[in-house]
Amino acid sequence: MPASPFLIIGAGIAGLWTALCAAPRPVVLLTGAKLGDNTSTGWAQGGVAAALGPDDTPSLHAEDTMSAGVKLVNKDAAHMLAKAGTAEVNALYDLGAPFERDEHGAWVLSREAAHGIARVARIKGDQAGAGILAVLIRAAKAAIHIEIREGWQAEALLPDAGDGCAGVLSRAPCGALHELVAEHTVLATGSLGGLYAVTTTPWSSQGQALAMAARLGAVIRDCEFIQFHPTAIDIGLDPSPLATEALRGEGAVLVDRKGVRFMADTHPLAELAPRDVVARAVHVQNQSGRGAFLDAREAVGEAFPDQFPAVFAACQSGGIDPRVACIPVTPAAHYHMGGVETDLNGATSAPGLWAVGECACNGLHGANRLASNSLLEGLVFGRRTANAVKAAAPRPVRPRIVQAPPILPDEALQTLRQALSRHAGVVRDMTGLKTLMSTLARMRAQHGDAPALIAAHFVALAGLERTESRGVHFRADHSEPHDQACPSRLTLTDLRNTGDTSHTGVAA
Repeated sequence: MPASPFLIIGAGIAGLWTALCAAPRPVVLLTGAKLGDNTSTGWAQGGVAAALGPDDTPSLHAEDTMSAGVKLVNKDAAHMLAKAGTAEVNALYDLGAPFERDEHGAWVLSREAAHGIARVARIKGDQAGAGILAVLIRAAKAAIHIEIREGWQAEALLPDAGDGCAGVLSRAPCGALHELVAEHTVLATGSLGGLYAVTTTPWSSQGQALAMAARLGAVIRDCEFIQFHPTAIDIGLDPSPLATEALRGEGAVLVDRKGVRFMADTHPLAELAPRDVVARAVHVQNQSGRGAFLDAREAVGEAFPDQFPAVFAACQSGGIDPRVACIPVTPAAHYHMGGVETDLNGATSAPGLWAVGECACNGLHGANRLASNSLLEGLVFGRRTANAVKAAAPRPVRPRIVQAPPILPDEALQTLRQALSRHAGVVRDMTGLKTLMSTLARMRAQHGDAPALIAAHFVALAGLERTESRGVHFRADHSEPHDQACPSRLTLTDLRNTGDTSHTGVAA
């Protein structure tokens, strides 16, 4: 008897690679937008980190990953990523991804923050995400085992009458709701960066996976750890265009409005310090009025249009010529280290439910993601998840009826984005986080349990309960880390039991 299809929700690098690696098992791939739209993968600039150079090893890559994650990284995940990374990048190259190679066939590699060596495979300076996504889409469309449903928006997971997940309630392009029943469902929906007022991710990335999985009882891990990219281009666009870290790898420096560098006295690695360090420094500069600017005039100069075309175009759209002027920058929500807790094969605590990529958390990134590990995560753990689902025993499922969650009105969403940025941003404290908790409770009482509000509540509660500073989670009232690093784990019941969320709208 042929194997039944499994569902994959999301079509970035994690969802597409999982689908491709699932062959010959049939897959139904849902994407809420046109294939390739509204995915963070397509906006990624730097590239894919892996031990590709002659002076690099998987052990060195794993060590840098663990160092950046500030003692919270799952060591097994870090070594697994680094050991498998080279083969995955080569597989992507063989599929057609146009990574740069020199005339001798050697990889052209960039060095990014917190890497001890150049190990980031790149595509035309800042075109990695777009180049990779185009190749994956072409391969997925050609794969006979993949059924692609564009414009199908996942609204809620279907609870199984026994336990776990029985598929998804999805809204078709015509607006009708359909129950898509499946033995196995994979969440690959990406970020929650769209919940922040200043973000480099698509606005539609609002932590939907966290809310959907939590309703089935899944554990949400390390939700307080949101990485802010220190050099979003500050020209008033939403989302904010990104000035890739590779610019600093090429020698670009951060200066104030008088042209004075400020990172050299902040950290021994200066501009290539871990992202949380650079983001806080940029935040302080902007808050003080001294300003923060990326000066690439000497490092890149006239080569900008050819070497970094995406950054150059973004600057031009804001009236800036980075060949002759400094680029105003600001921290922006960029990557979520937390997510739906999984094991190293993508399995969540809810039977039949899997998660991969940015919406998942197996402890790989700890408290601070090492630059350019995210695309590699989608490849390595996408393959592992596909293999695990293919090997899983059949699950008879009996879906229960579920209602689509309420939609948060746009005005309320903008209020939420401002509140989250103000109180759970680069720098946090107890007063702000409690204010945020109260704001969220009022909004949930008014608008119901919209997924965006549930996801934001996980961020706020996890941030409030972590009374230390670690990696990207910086508490002004608890500026030092605890001696022991422990992950945070929350469920929807924890939100219900907090004093500010006692209203009956919370559904377990």
